[in-house]
Amino acid sequence: MKHFLNADFLLQTPTAQQLYHDYAAKMPIIDYHNHLPPAEIAENKRFDNITEIWLKGDHYKWRAMRSNGVDENNITGNADDYTKFKVWAATVPYTMRNPLYHWTHLELQKPFGIADLLNESTAEEIYNRCNEKLKTLPVHSLLDYFSVEILCTTDDPCDDLRFHQQIKQSGLQVNVLPAFRPDKAMSVEDPKSFNTYVNALGAAADINISNYRLLLEALKKRHDFFHNTGCRISDHGLETMYADDFTLAQLEESFNKIRNGNKLDPKEVSRFKSATLHFICEWNAEKQWTQQFHIGALRNNNSRLLQRLGADAGVDSIGDWSVAQPMSVFFNRLDKENKLAKTIIYNNNPAHNAVYATMIGNFQDGITPGKIQFGSGWWFLDQKNGMEEQMNVLSNMGLLSRFVGMTTDSRSFLSWPRHEYFRRILCNLIGNDIENGLLPNDMAWLGKMVQDISYNNAKNYFNL
Repeated sequence: MKHFLNADFLLQTPTAQQLYHDYAAKMPIIDYHNHLPPAEIAENKRFDNITEIWLKGDHYKWRAMRSNGVDENNITGNADDYTKFKVWAATVPYTMRNPLYHWTHLELQKPFGIADLLNESTAEEIYNRCNEKLKTLPVHSLLDYFSVEILCTTDDPCDDLRFHQQIKQSGLQVNVLPAFRPDKAMSVEDPKSFNTYVNALGAAADINISNYRLLLEALKKRHDFFHNTGCRISDHGLETMYADDFTLAQLEESFNKIRNGNKLDPKEVSRFKSATLHFICEWNAEKQWTQQFHIGALRNNNSRLLQRLGADAGVDSIGDWSVAQPMSVFFNRLDKENKLAKTIIYNNNPAHNAVYATMIGNFQDGITPGKIQFGSGWWFLDQKNGMEEQMNVLSNMGLLSRFVGMTTDSRSFLSWPRHEYFRRILCNLIGNDIENGLLPNDMAWLGKMVQDISYNNAKNYFNL
């Protein structure tokens, strides 16, 4: 019987162990999509306790605690930090077979050196040990500990990026770059919130946005500003792909309608999203950026918690919109004009894995290896089964060897072991195939393949 979380965790064969320990384990980390706060990197934040760095903002853990019957006051409310940690510790044993159980103990092991299981009885000791260790682990030390080489945050077009500029001037060896996330400029379902955002965007761009053309001008101006600050990635959270036909006259009419406080009908909403996304993607191609599409989340289902906590409260789920046809139309429209940038599509619905894996093959250009990528298992699929399924489908229908690998999509500076988790799963898949005679025992080539997927492919793919 193997000991839980030993050196060969998730590595079921000697070949898998060799691939991981000899090839994957020591590769640096490129985390090209996360939600880390740039301000905390700029100020080299030192966290007061493990709750602050580990539980605040982590809607995965919030969701699990609610399912375990924990009162909201002890999750996101006014309870003190130790109480919040203790109720999480009491929840952890109930998360067995949820990825949170693995992630929790990987993150206690590294960087805290704690091999004990977290539960209600060990909570106080582990809380104190973590807090003591955190005194020596401000943000920059954590990035160094995990060999993070590049990370890309997620930033609204209105952001002045001053913290990124501070980071650049600080001499920090990690390359911290912004990513352009213009979702709010497309969120036209609610006239009040959209108009508030347009006013803020106009102020940031120093443009009085009185029509749709000027909305695009303001977004383009911010896109240029992001580029000059080092941004090379745009990121988009979408229910599905939007690919309606549109004319500028229609868009001006819709813009005027919503600016006057009137709701758009569903057709107008879809057309507005289709057009705005299309124009942004043209700019991405012009600047040789990479664009990422996170598709298929049904967000903010619980209106009570949305009103109390805002978005990203742990009340999202998998959506089931039809995606294949609009995705094909959207990419084809850009491709035929030679304006399709490097693209990563992330799937949130396991029923659509084969759709994504086959779609990327339609728009490869024969010049850039892996130009169109099927992204790593995301959100509800960034666990062992989801990662394995994503890589198996990609292997069957594309080129796993050109895959750009894992990204954390996290809000915590303790989430870097998710790269280790991914690399162990990858090495186990390939190692099992070798042991079963499905792949040759060519360790030099397959070791290189593992290193490529872990690091080299991302290093070569992104223009960072």
